[in-house]
Amino acid sequence: MCLVTLRIAVVGAGPAGLDAADALASAGASVDVLDRLPVPFGLVRYGVAPDHFSIRSVRETLAHVLERPGVRLLAGIEVGDVDAGAAVSGAELLAAYDGVVLTYGAARDRHLDVPGEELAGSIAATDLVAWYCGHPDADRDAIEPLVSSARSVVVVGVGNVAVDVTRVLTAPWDRLAATDMPQHVLEVLRDSSINDVHVLGRRGPAQATWTTKELRELGELDGVDVVLDDLHDLDLEPISAALVESDRVVARNVEVLRSWSEHALDGGHKHIHLHFHSRPAELKGTERVERVVVERTTVDDQGSAHGTGETYEVGAQLVVRSVGYRGVALPGVPFDARRNVIPNVDGRVVDDSGSPIAGLYVAGWIKRGPTGIIGTNKKDAGATVASLLADLEGASGTEGDGIVPLLAERGVVPIDLDGWSRIDAAERALGASRGRARTTIHETDALVAAARP
Repeated sequence: MCLVTLRIAVVGAGPAGLDAADALASAGASVDVLDRLPVPFGLVRYGVAPDHFSIRSVRETLAHVLERPGVRLLAGIEVGDVDAGAAVSGAELLAAYDGVVLTYGAARDRHLDVPGEELAGSIAATDLVAWYCGHPDADRDAIEPLVSSARSVVVVGVGNVAVDVTRVLTAPWDRLAATDMPQHVLEVLRDSSINDVHVLGRRGPAQATWTTKELRELGELDGVDVVLDDLHDLDLEPISAALVESDRVVARNVEVLRSWSEHALDGGHKHIHLHFHSRPAELKGTERVERVVVERTTVDDQGSAHGTGETYEVGAQLVVRSVGYRGVALPGVPFDARRNVIPNVDGRVVDDSGSPIAGLYVAGWIKRGPTGIIGTNKKDAGATVASLLADLEGASGTEGDGIVPLLAERGVVPIDLDGWSRIDAAERALGASRGRARTTIHETDALVAAARP
């Protein structure tokens, strides 16, 4: 069997998808990488904070995958319900390829499920991050008035995304001006009146999921003081003390917090307030959020948080929930609505009876949930590809040019690697005109126009 005859479709051009394409190309397969957006790289482009230059540089490595012989980019192609506007269905992909690997991620947010969450000024971190990263789907009309008019913000969550949001909303102008943020984002943040950001964690500091590097960055922002809301939060419960003893990352995180509690404030005009053992109980306001009712919590011996009934209020005009990502279903593909992932065994998608669906595979966050770091995807995608290659051993391969002929019949023109290269050049030129390395083009129409010869 000549593996080069195998033709595989990978749905999603983020880290998981490109890692899968890399592994498949190394095995000699021909790979089409589809993405609904006009550009590749997924959350590396639209989820990693723009001021994290080293992490965002990963896309240069990912770009090399698209340059490999046998790998073809088909961007701007949505997979789903054709009657609802998608370019191609999952069933059509399965008919055109020997195998299909779904890697489209988990980009939706989770809700707080508290009274008042529907008020204007209550938004998801996913939406705010999409806005400041220049995602084509970002709702400027909804986000920008809120950021422009807020003086105090509550961020719910103590993971890296919550830290990113907090840092971006309080960072000094020179830090942001060096990024590739769209110009309109920079202008809104430059003129922002936000002086206080309150970060709520429902459990103690030992249970926070941020990394030490991200946490320390909050204390390195010029003109910004980090304040622990209640120093008693550093009095660790038995389970928290055990975590500190057993986990070096947790120990370092707690040590950073202790060092901040012992230092005099620098007198910065902006403040980041860290509230542990605190969860939002209600958002109050008339036409928009004005106050957040916060309930104090305790942590039991299993690490679960429980409300105490003791509450206090924090004034805020903007509430950003950062309590996790979740995946969404793809029409015609099994979905576990409880875990918000595609059910699978070793990357093989399974139906309700647990039987594998021939030719259909999954990798990345939509396979395992929103866990791990960018590098986690490589091993995860490799495991899925190993299952696929084992299943297709001895297969003769599918003839034809994949889904491209069907797209042509429908008048759909995908953006290929040359198109992405033209977008890349246009963004670099736009950045150079403003004294920056790059400025992100955020509108779909502008991206498509830049892609065309």
